[in-house]
Amino acid sequence: MERVAGRNDPNGTNRDIRDDFRAEIREFLGTRRAKVTPEQAGLPVYGGERRRVPGLRREEVALLAGISSEYYTRLERGNATGVSESIIDGIAQALQLDEAERIHLLDLLRGAGTTRPPRRRPAQQRVRPPVQRVLDSMSGTPAFILSGRGDILAANHLGHALYSPVYADPVRPPNNSRFIFLDPRAIEFFRDWDQVAGDCVAMLRAEAGRDLYDRRLTDLIGELSTRSEEFRRRWAAHNVRMHATGVKLLHHPVVGDLDLPFETFPLGADPSQVLLTYTAEPASPSQDALNLLASWAAANDDIERSAPATDSEPVDSSDTPD
Repeated sequence: MERVAGRNDPNGTNRDIRDDFRAEIREFLGTRRAKVTPEQAGLPVYGGERRRVPGLRREEVALLAGISSEYYTRLERGNATGVSESIIDGIAQALQLDEAERIHLLDLLRGAGTTRPPRRRPAQQRVRPPVQRVLDSMSGTPAFILSGRGDILAANHLGHALYSPVYADPVRPPNNSRFIFLDPRAIEFFRDWDQVAGDCVAMLRAEAGRDLYDRRLTDLIGELSTRSEEFRRRWAAHNVRMHATGVKLLHHPVVGDLDLPFETFPLGADPSQVLLTYTAEPASPSQDALNLLASWAAANDDIERSAPATDSEPVDSSDTPD
């Protein structure tokens, strides 16, 4: 994890930056090999055979992929020069990679061939006014704009009310990943916390594969790795996942349990942002809970408008020094 957190060290820019991607390729392919047994791959296993690895050996992957053992070994060590599409397809089939894993491998191989320097900290992401107006028009649906690292960049009124426990953190922008692993309220808020935590890490891992030198992302990974043993354990598994639809099981401190199907939509003009929406089945207890939540949020607005103004400002994580 020190390698990830230290990628943007200004004193390390003279080293070969491709080493980071090579290490990620080695670790990713190694963990994928360990997950596939010879039986699952259709390879014969003899009764007296003693195996030193939990999954496939490198030479077995090479056999299944139709390439030489030496070539696969070089590839797993990060030598990604001139890898053809057919070789990638063969390795993906041999290791039984799903679509998210295959895309992640392609991202890592692409990164291993780059020579560009690490990025400086990018400007804070902003939500365009037309996108905010779309959010606000969705009055009966909790809706959010998220960054690739899980920052909540914007929300509509009902979304803010639904995620009120996340917004309780004074750091801005609020971040789903930080809430899941560092806030004890997350285990109660997400009734399927274990699934949510696994999905969160898998999405961060996929995001890191797209750009290991995103300063905000590596800062977040470094913070979570330092402060959460649970995050460190899951991060070491190198799992990646696409998570565009499903059902979230929430427990809101005011309205109780909600079972909310969700959908995510990429924003074409803002490729690093996605729109997340929650809905409830019509005439369901979850719909009743959303209606109650909307009433509670409106009542809170009335109280806030009548309260005296204060000079306090939330902490903005983007203001931390480089």
